[in-house]
Amino acid sequence: MSTAPSTTTAEAPHEPTPAPSPSRWASLRPLVLRLHFYAGVLVAPFLLVAAATGFLYAGAFQAERLVYAHELTVPVGDRELPISQQVTAARTAHPEGTVSAVRPSPEDGATTRVMLSGVKGTAADHTLAVFVDPYTGKVRGALEQYGSTGALPLRTWIDELHRDLHLGQTGRLYSELAASWLWVIAGGGLVLWFSRRRALRKVRGTSGRRRTLGLHGTVGVWAAVGFIFLSATGLTWSTYAGANIDQLRTSLGQSTPSVSAAAGGEHAGHGGSTATGDAQHGVGLDKILAAARAKGLGNPVEIVPPADANSAYVVRQVQRSWPEKQDAVAVDPATGKVTDELRFADYPLLAKLTRWGIDLHTGVLFGLVNQLALMLLAGSLILLIVWGYRMWWQRGRGSSFGRPIPRGAWAQMPPLLLVPCLAAIAVLGYFVPLLGIPLAAFIAVDVLLGEIAHRRGSRTYAK
Repeated sequence: MSTAPSTTTAEAPHEPTPAPSPSRWASLRPLVLRLHFYAGVLVAPFLLVAAATGFLYAGAFQAERLVYAHELTVPVGDRELPISQQVTAARTAHPEGTVSAVRPSPEDGATTRVMLSGVKGTAADHTLAVFVDPYTGKVRGALEQYGSTGALPLRTWIDELHRDLHLGQTGRLYSELAASWLWVIAGGGLVLWFSRRRALRKVRGTSGRRRTLGLHGTVGVWAAVGFIFLSATGLTWSTYAGANIDQLRTSLGQSTPSVSAAAGGEHAGHGGSTATGDAQHGVGLDKILAAARAKGLGNPVEIVPPADANSAYVVRQVQRSWPEKQDAVAVDPATGKVTDELRFADYPLLAKLTRWGIDLHTGVLFGLVNQLALMLLAGSLILLIVWGYRMWWQRGRGSSFGRPIPRGAWAQMPPLLLVPCLAAIAVLGYFVPLLGIPLAAFIAVDVLLGEIAHRRGSRTYAK
């Protein structure tokens, strides 16, 4: 009598294992993918303009030195004239307007700038900079100047193109929109890239859409931190988000302090108001500058004359490159004594971070290296946008743009994940309006289109 062979545990048939429940990431990924796709498609034109103009602006610092070399530089002489004589020479050549500030020659071979406000033909928020040879007193020329970095016409034109497309306050909405969405697109791209299997990330040996995706993802990963930084710092001086950030900093006691130009003031603030008369008040510019030097204010410095009879001179350092020099003192015009001091070391932490962030964003913190890095970031963003649109085209098999990412990602998210996401989006949308308003409009349109598709019986969902 034969017996059937026994079945070992290894050979025994297994009970079918239930399919694993979808992870939270599995329900979140379609939403991130859809947001990244639509934000990229719709905001990319604004980002493309911002990247192209930002690339130009980063190179404008070096171009400015070449274009305006005659005004900016002089042969090095034996001894510099007193600053009062240099200002007198500037006023003799240009008696129009009033002196709003003076920047003595910051280094050997550099000219002194005497800034005049209220000059006919000069924009209200600009000054006319008169360039004086500090060794001979000869005026080398005069150019319109803008901003705290002393941008001359070429850089000013590119700066305004980057900031508002020469459209004024309305044009600033484009740059704020780009800054509001850049970090979202970059962050979403990072999440999507690192969620892909390693084998799908490679570029070598691939072709078609997969190669484009590999290039897009690889460059995006390397540049993402830079994009997020540019987005955050760009928002700090934007119209709406910037105002919210300023209010938040003020409520936390982290606003940027300023030296007081009032007699006996304790950092009450000097708003940079222009002088009502000329630069020569009381003891004169030479003693005012000497008093500031005695307090350790080295070059480069800017001297702001008193705004009225009850105000003091303000002398402040204006070096934005590392290490930054931002100390300031107020000097009594009658006695030449320092009445108030403000040291950059005493700035609140957020004020310091804001200063460093803006200067790094504008390319002045680390000079040429900083500017080259910004140009590299801008070039990378241009390539990513081109590759992004190319992927969309290749998704349509090279004959037309592919179908958009299907809707329905919201419906697939569990409430425990959906509710915090909605709350975070609401808070961000409040503080960054040009992120919140377009996103709310997109959701409204998406819901409306979904309802229309449902009524027609053709609704599709993300899979």
